Amino acid sequence: MQKADVIVGLQWGDEGKGKIVDHLAQKYDFVCRFAGGHNAGHTIVTDGKKYALHLVPSGVLNKEAMNVVGNGVVLSPKDF
Repeated sequence: MQKADVIVGLQWGDEGKGKIVDHLAQKYDFVCRFAGGHNAGHTIVTDGKKYALHLVPSGVLNKEAMNVVGNGVVLSPKDF
């Protein structure tokens, strides 16, 4: 059986979920975002560079992890 961890916020955002996922993503093969929209942003700092992310999972900077955007994520084509 494979192990899975789920990070879920119980408030209305700005809880630091993205930073936690970014830290944990280094240990996982898959990082998935299952819900949310482009308004839900998170900032990651890696090697002194700052990245502002909105739709992609926080593990996108981990070359070893497969990042998945699930069917519960709301995409806004106008914002691409």
